[in-house]
Amino acid sequence: MNEIRAICVFCASSQSVDESFKSVALELGRELGKKGIELVYGGASIGLMGCVARGVHEEKGRVIGVLPEIFTSKDIKYSEADELIVTRDMRERKAVMDQRSDAFIVLPGGIGTLEEAMEILSMRQLRLTDKPLVFINTQGFYDGLCATFDEMVDLKFTKPSIKDMYAMVPDPKSALDYLFTTKRRRAAGYK
Repeated sequence: MNEIRAICVFCASSQSVDESFKSVALELGRELGKKGIELVYGGASIGLMGCVARGVHEEKGRVIGVLPEIFTSKDIKYSEADELIVTRDMRERKAVMDQRSDAFIVLPGGIGTLEEAMEILSMRQLRLTDKPLVFINTQGFYDGLCATFDEMVDLKFTKPSIKDMYAMVPDPKSALDYLFTTKRRRAAGYK
């Protein structure tokens, strides 16, 4: 990975979440837009997904939405997307998001967000991708997930090296700092 041009963001579509989560998503979008990094994401206008996309556009950035066909009838698409890709299903959606991205950021979300993040983590573990993965742990949202990973290691269901395959950070700035530090280290020949 020589350059980060596009980052895939996995996050919630729920409208009901606390405003503090939406604020962090908007902040992440603005930071991506300011840095000229394309957003690749699930294509919705609602929840954290809509916030991050709007944040990118506030800073004149580029938004690539990837929406499964089953959601096109639900009036949730972000029609302002610079590019909106409609896929046959969720599996194709994830493949397109992976192909179009150089790194992954995970904001808080539900089952779909967790499933997407775990697929990337699994691919990293199997060495099927070396694209960096970072979780933004807004208000300790992912503390329980970290505890689950610790228990998996303690009970020998996975190796301690799993903890080197992702980063857990408190905010968007830290997430981007991690990704660009990882990029520089790899460009210099370090893992």
